[in-house]
Amino acid sequence: MEGASVADVEEWLARVGEGLDVPVADVLPKDLRGELLDLTGDIAHNVVRVAVPWTSYLMGVAVGRGASPEEAMRIVRGLLPSAPADEQ
Repeated sequence: MEGASVADVEEWLARVGEGLDVPVADVLPKDLRGELLDLTGDIAHNVVRVAVPWTSYLMGVAVGRGASPEEAMRIVRGLLPSAPADEQ
């Protein structure tokens, strides 16, 4: 989806939500998307890019087990190193 528009992303999320039987508007509101995008950017730059999908998956499992998305993101943010990995 390189160069995808906002409409393309919305369509994709709607398709995924429907396929997984997950109400996107309820579980991934736009404000949460922004926070998650910021956090995953921090993971990519301060840990390693490949850790982003796996960390996101683990946060999803934690949320599925009862943690709030905000709590999962707070915990992960607290685990981030303070400087990019290549500067340490």
